[in-house]
Amino acid sequence: MHLLPSLLPSPRTLATLQRVLLVALLTPAVLAALAAAIPAMTLMPFLPGGTDRAIRLLAAQRTYLSTLLAGSRPVP
Repeated sequence: MHLLPSLLPSPRTLATLQRVLLVALLTPAVLAALAAAIPAMTLMPFLPGGTDRAIRLLAAQRTYLSTLLAGSRPVP
């Protein structure tokens, strides 16, 4: 009975769908986190040591997004 494998899409298609779904589901969460960081980013440079903290916050957000997108890439 080999009916089931013929009904499923290819692994490449499934990997692409997984990436699309992952990005679609996490985009609102990432945008909410960035929106919550906007007030901090506008005030931090005026506080002692705030510029360094703002740079670290932006670097952490960039690293998080890069890791998220790189981890969701389909295997070639």
